[in-house]
Amino acid sequence: MKRVVSNLVGAVIEAWQEVRIHKTRVMLSLIGVAVAVCAITTVVGLGGVAQQATIEQSERSGGRAASLYLSASMNDGSNPTAMPEIWRTALERYQIDYASRVVNTSQTVQFADGAVPVQTIGVDPPYGTMHRITLEEGTWFTDADQTRLAPAVLINSIFWDRLGRPDLRTHPTTTLVGERSTTAVVTGVYPALSYETEPAMYMLADALTAITPVVTDPNLQQFGPPSYELWVPVELSEQLVTALQRDVQGALGSDAFVQVNRQDYAAFQDGDPYLSLKLTVGAIAGLVLLLGALGLVNIALVTLKQRIREIGIRRSFGATAARVFFAVMMESVVATVVAGIVGVIAAVLIVKSPFVEDFISQGQVTDFPPFPVEAAILGLVCATVVGALAGLIPALVAVRVKVIDAIRY
Repeated sequence: MKRVVSNLVGAVIEAWQEVRIHKTRVMLSLIGVAVAVCAITTVVGLGGVAQQATIEQSERSGGRAASLYLSASMNDGSNPTAMPEIWRTALERYQIDYASRVVNTSQTVQFADGAVPVQTIGVDPPYGTMHRITLEEGTWFTDADQTRLAPAVLINSIFWDRLGRPDLRTHPTTTLVGERSTTAVVTGVYPALSYETEPAMYMLADALTAITPVVTDPNLQQFGPPSYELWVPVELSEQLVTALQRDVQGALGSDAFVQVNRQDYAAFQDGDPYLSLKLTVGAIAGLVLLLGALGLVNIALVTLKQRIREIGIRRSFGATAARVFFAVMMESVVATVVAGIVGVIAAVLIVKSPFVEDFISQGQVTDFPPFPVEAAILGLVCATVVGALAGLIPALVAVRVKVIDAIRY
């Protein structure tokens, strides 16, 4: 074992010395290898950032994996009066920490240029974490907001612009017009989506219910039954879907309609959405690697002709064919591995550059993934394989050289 390790180390050192001697000749071909390795590694690394951006964007709309959606209503369309207690019982029974009621409605808001209906979503504090909502200004709802006399609202940037972009430190307010006009305090601003053109806001579900008049006719209700969202472990999602469906339906009876399902991105996504891009750029990088390998083969063959006499002398002193084969091939391998290391370092600097991260993420990533180790390994493996293939032909030629002819060369 020691002899094998010694021979291996000796071959690597010898190969490195030969590369240094012929560095001018191999430099141009190694530049192509380094560029190709950098391209492959960069594609994999940027693919991770782009994929994270896609995931986070999906989580903002559909929730994190795994998000369960529960809806319950009576057959006449009214809200089940027992649902709040059933909901609390279910959360305690299954020890679910992240859950929120969701109420979609509209509130009339008084602006300087008139009263306008504004899309309003009533939620509970965990909703922000469940949907990765980020704010431009202020903070997301906290438990302390539940006890406010004036309800807290989080508005989108369009709403904020119509208010004149007041400083949130001054506790700006807005008026919600209805049977009982309510003054709400703006505590945060979130960026409007690209397709949004109108003001929108979030309120706490309890505050929204408190300012909404109670009516007995289901047809006159301002908003329908709330839906319920739960963020649960992926491995438990199927069991919880069945259990919640059974428990809620059993508690409400046959006069109610209950539905529980999973609607987050991971429940529908199949495969890598960036696979075609990775394959295309990978194929181009593979072609560059091939051209670099051909250049290495050509240079290695030219260099080998100048070393025929040296190889003959080594064989006459007892060097085996295997040793000569391994030594010649390792010259290409060592050279391409060095080029691969340079390419990987360049890829890491490119991918982790703040400018590149901002360009790829478009402000949609809050948890940037670390540079993927598999990308660096892939780059080094590609460089090693190219070096082995490029050194194979010169190594076979060196082994087939006759000792007498080589010494006379």
